[in-house]
Amino acid sequence: MALFDLPEDLLLSYRPDVAEPEDFDGFWTATLQEARAHHLNLTVTPADNGLALIDTFDVTFAGYAGDPVKAWLHLPVTRTGPLPAVVEYVGYGGGRGLPHERPLWAMAGYAHFIMDTRGQGAKGPKGDTPDPDPTGDPASLGFTTRGIASPETYYYRRVFTDAVRAIDAVRQLPAVDPSRVAVTGTSQGGGIATAAAGLASGLVAAMPDVPFLADFSRALAITDASPYAEITGYLKVHRDKKDQVLRTLSYFDTVNHAKRADASALYSVGLMDQICPPSTVYASYNHYAGPKQIRVYPFNGHEGGQAFHEAEKLRFAAKPLSG
Repeated sequence: MALFDLPEDLLLSYRPDVAEPEDFDGFWTATLQEARAHHLNLTVTPADNGLALIDTFDVTFAGYAGDPVKAWLHLPVTRTGPLPAVVEYVGYGGGRGLPHERPLWAMAGYAHFIMDTRGQGAKGPKGDTPDPDPTGDPASLGFTTRGIASPETYYYRRVFTDAVRAIDAVRQLPAVDPSRVAVTGTSQGGGIATAAAGLASGLVAAMPDVPFLADFSRALAITDASPYAEITGYLKVHRDKKDQVLRTLSYFDTVNHAKRADASALYSVGLMDQICPPSTVYASYNHYAGPKQIRVYPFNGHEGGQAFHEAEKLRFAAKPLSG
């Protein structure tokens, strides 16, 4: 693997003119209003995680269209008063996993809420949330082309709405301080975190790692790697659908969501990343409206900084989550 994208000095100034539909804000306002018309139906049930220092709870809340979405809530056993919370969204194909997985944020003293991604989790970590797909339209393998003929039916409309409703749910938990909530995620999870930062108000921090779902036009042009390749594969067959597909994607391009985010952000990028090319990460980062930092891993691909970057995130999150 070698460097294949723009050199780092050009990445720092890369601010593409990403297509943004005129009704972008209206579309998302209406979408979230429809979702919030459903009662959250929040349930929190203790779960056995086999761990001595962390309590885990099996959570269900109402996401898009009132559909039930699963999550894990991890809390340190020793706690006094409401805690700051980190909401985590997971990578492509994965789900929330098992109750003993990913204890880091709770070990650091935070409430940690891991949202299941609807319809995903067959490849691992396991998922428990189905996706009632409202369309029977043709799609390529995977999730990126489900309902892609229209923004109203596109798969990520449901996922991004779930992500905002997860924040709504966290803020209703007695163990959580609703004024100190951050979002994070890697790859797909990083893209969802960016969207959530643009769609939800009052977040104190956003930590997107090697984020997916940004600057679609460039990604489709420069990488053959999946998941972006699912969309190019779809267009290879549906040659007459290019304009329609790009219009749909413009509502979900997280560059447009980043423009609306104001929480303090810490991004990460791997300069050899062929799955989420560096220029697409920088497109989101450079357009991000709030205070921001980025950590660069020059010799890494889509794995990014891994444990090194976890340490960076713990240091970064300490200030905004301390209140």
